[in-house]
Amino acid sequence: MEENARSVVLFTSVSHAIVHTFELSIPILVVIWLLEFSVSTAMLGLVVALGYALFGIGALPGGVLADRYGSRTLILFCLVGMALSFLLLSVASGIVTIAIALAAWGLAASVYHPSGLSLISTGVENRGTAFAYHGMAGNLGIAFGPLLTALLLLNFDWRVVTRLLVVPAVVAVLYALATDFDETAAVSVDGGTDERPSMSLSGFVADSRALFTVGFTLAMFVVMMNGLFYRGALTFLPDVLGGLLPPVTEYARMFDAGSPVAEQFNLASYLYVGLLTVGVGGQYVGGKVSDRVEPTTALAVVFGSLAVVAVGFVPTARLGMPALVAVSAGLGFLLFALQPLYQATIAEQSPPDERGLSYGYTYLVSFGIGAAGAAVSGALLSVFTPATTFGVLAVFPVLGVGFSLLIGRGGDTQPRADSV
Repeated sequence: MEENARSVVLFTSVSHAIVHTFELSIPILVVIWLLEFSVSTAMLGLVVALGYALFGIGALPGGVLADRYGSRTLILFCLVGMALSFLLLSVASGIVTIAIALAAWGLAASVYHPSGLSLISTGVENRGTAFAYHGMAGNLGIAFGPLLTALLLLNFDWRVVTRLLVVPAVVAVLYALATDFDETAAVSVDGGTDERPSMSLSGFVADSRALFTVGFTLAMFVVMMNGLFYRGALTFLPDVLGGLLPPVTEYARMFDAGSPVAEQFNLASYLYVGLLTVGVGGQYVGGKVSDRVEPTTALAVVFGSLAVVAVGFVPTARLGMPALVAVSAGLGFLLFALQPLYQATIAEQSPPDERGLSYGYTYLVSFGIGAAGAAVSGALLSVFTPATTFGVLAVFPVLGVGFSLLIGRGGDTQPRADSV
């Protein structure tokens, strides 16, 4: 990987990890806010949902802005905005300030994914590998963000912790300001222009119409199936794992009886973090595969494997601890292997000058529509067993197989002007 590509990958990967570290620190802080501010779970849930909703909704305008002003500029805005939001959070005196801070965080964070992925797709030739490193960094933030926050809370007040979480964002901003890289190094001479697109509504509508070929539309359905299964499977997974784990009284003996650590020990949470960590490997393998195999073919294989794992998840987990760990690792690996594959597919189905817009639609669908997966799994678990719930959720990857194969059969794909 040449120097420009390394700079792009390092900048986007670190930024990606920071975004998800902030995102996953919020549920840890919620427990403290419930006690400190005497607020109901319903009210605080609404406040947190607002921030997360804006995280998804803002992706589309974020993509438009990335095409207009450049990905680097938007990512810097994201990092600075998230840092300022958490600084505001650290001085919160009540639920109103928390709401404002989390809403500001959601708006700032929402521009990252369309900007970061657009930057990789136009600035790095071997983008499959770059997507893999980028996704791995995101998984590190997802897995270790809550762990880092929890560990810091053992030694510091939550207000100090929110300030400490700002430090990596400041470092990333300083790196970006001190480093020069070409955002369009991987775009061929005929593949793009230096002219930024118009910000007019008519221009946005025209660009969107041009973008939504049959191939790109099918790719959006692939992204939707991934998002629905992702939120549906992961939202209640810690609770499901808790019900599947064998008795763990022997593990509790590692700690002094009655100690804070013993009281907080929850093996399901650690297994959940482990599952997310295995996703790092899935990201890497998925990205490498997309550089060597047609991404849509690999998508169909991974979706199919994920459907099999979903159907067999609970029955396999009931066979004992080794089987539970193995099937959890398989779920985490496959779930995150999908991401670089569909990201590479989006790049193939969109012109270079509209990558920001294309990834804006991608994360509007993934985070916005995909969020409904949590409601689906919650409703299913309230009526059916976990085994039935996972069986129904398997419908999403099965549909993903179909949409992936349709794209692979050449459904009106975009010409790749930036082919390498």
